[in-house]
Amino acid sequence: MSTTIVPLSPEHWTDFEDLFGKQGACYGCWCTHFRLTPAERRASDRERNKDHIKARIEAGPPPGLLAFEDGKAVGWMQVGPRADVPEWNNQGRGSAPVDPADAQDPNVWAISCFFIRARARGRGITHRLVDGGIAFARENGARLLEACPIDLSRDSRSIGLFVGSSRVFEKAGFERLLERKPGRPLMRLVL
Repeated sequence: MSTTIVPLSPEHWTDFEDLFGKQGACYGCWCTHFRLTPAERRASDRERNKDHIKARIEAGPPPGLLAFEDGKAVGWMQVGPRADVPEWNNQGRGSAPVDPADAQDPNVWAISCFFIRARARGRGITHRLVDGGIAFARENGARLLEACPIDLSRDSRSIGLFVGSSRVFEKAGFERLLERKPGRPLMRLVL
């Protein structure tokens, strides 16, 4: 089965909405976890999260990539400048930038989230999304691409895998920079 990777632009909103389902993926997050402060997340709900990400997609540029198989969205990866996911930059997080200036540098990008349709898992879609993200970052002038995945998970369906698996990033050529939290390395690919 062939997989096509495309940027998430407004014309793909219904595909994204179908992929995330009525619940909004990951308990109604709608991939807003790293976009909203903790207080905003507590005050929000799945409908507000959905409205937030829809407005972000409509405003552009694309905040990530969709993977399609047979015309149906089967995967999502949030990728873009670090500044687009401000909570990913908090100093208390394992994903905090090594150089604080990187948080606002438009050429330092982050891969922060994934969501793969349950029946499409285990087929390498995450690998294809990362490869597409590397190309997308290069095409848009990124000089560094970072991720803060998880090393181990007992279950391939684990909610913790929304950040990706370090094995996927290692295979794509990312190097470990440091590990502030056990099992959550900050990884980087120099573009």
